[in-house]
Amino acid sequence: MPVDRGVGKRFDNKNSAESLFLGRSPADAWENVGRYQPGSRQFSAGKTSVTLETSMTTLFAATGNAHKLSEIRSLLPPDTQVVQPRDLGVSLHIEENGDSFAANALLKSLGWARLISESYLSKGINWTVGDDSGLEVDGLDGKPGIHSARFAAQDDGRPGNSSDAENNAKLLRLLRENPAASRKGRFRCVLALTPIIQGATVETLQLKTRFFAGACPGTLAAQPSGIAGFGYDPLFIPDGYNQSFAELGEAVKNRLSHRSVALSQLNEFLRHGMRE
Repeated sequence: MPVDRGVGKRFDNKNSAESLFLGRSPADAWENVGRYQPGSRQFSAGKTSVTLETSMTTLFAATGNAHKLSEIRSLLPPDTQVVQPRDLGVSLHIEENGDSFAANALLKSLGWARLISESYLSKGINWTVGDDSGLEVDGLDGKPGIHSARFAAQDDGRPGNSSDAENNAKLLRLLRENPAASRKGRFRCVLALTPIIQGATVETLQLKTRFFAGACPGTLAAQPSGIAGFGYDPLFIPDGYNQSFAELGEAVKNRLSHRSVALSQLNEFLRHGMRE
C-alpha cells in the first residue's frame, strides 16, 4: 500500500519494502545503499569519542547534520542516549536516491543498522533512526520536497547540498515568477527506526523497521526574517503565527515542528509500543 502522507501518522510494519521503494524490489533498493564489508571504501572507523551507556536506550542518528541532531537530542527524554557517526568515529556514504521521504529515511536507517548489527557496536546501540525531511510548497507542485537540501544545486548539477541562502533565494525567485501560485505549504518529516539485531538479515531488519511521520503547515513569506533555525526557517510562517520559525526561536519551533511531531510518536513507541 502507498505511504500515508498524513500529519502525525505512524506507518505500520505491514507496509512492504516494495511500497517504500515505489516498485523497486528490496534487493534493488538495498543495492543502492552499498556494501558494508571491512575495508570497503564506503565505511571507515576511527576512535570512539563517547561511552555507550548500557543502562539507557541508545539511538544511533544516521545523520551528519548538526542542526537535525541538536533537534533530535533536545526532543527526546534524557534517559535516551543519542549518538551520531562522528561520536563513534565511523563514516558511511549512503546515496539518498529514494523517491519519497520514507524511502530515503529507510535507506539511511537500514544501511546503518546492517553495518552496526555486524560490528562490535551492536553491543551498545539499540536502534538506528533515519530522518528525511523537507519543505513542500503547494504552488510549486510540492517542490522542493525530497530535494529540499540540494534545491539550488540541481540547477547546475553540483554534487551534494546547496547552502541555505541559495535554496531560499531559488524558492523566492520561483514564487516571484509565479505570483498567482499559492504560498501555502508544509514541512514534512519521516523517521525510520530500525532495531540492532546481531546476525539479522537485511530482510529481518527491514520488516522490523517502524515509521513515524509529522508535518507542520504554514505559509511562505515574501522575504526571509529572523536569525534562528536553519534551512527554510527564515521563510516559513507556521499556521497560527505571524512570525517565521527563525524569528520564533527554538522553544516554539520544537513544540510545532514536523520533526517534533514525528519524534513524539517515536518516543511513545519506545516507551509503550515495543510489545506490539
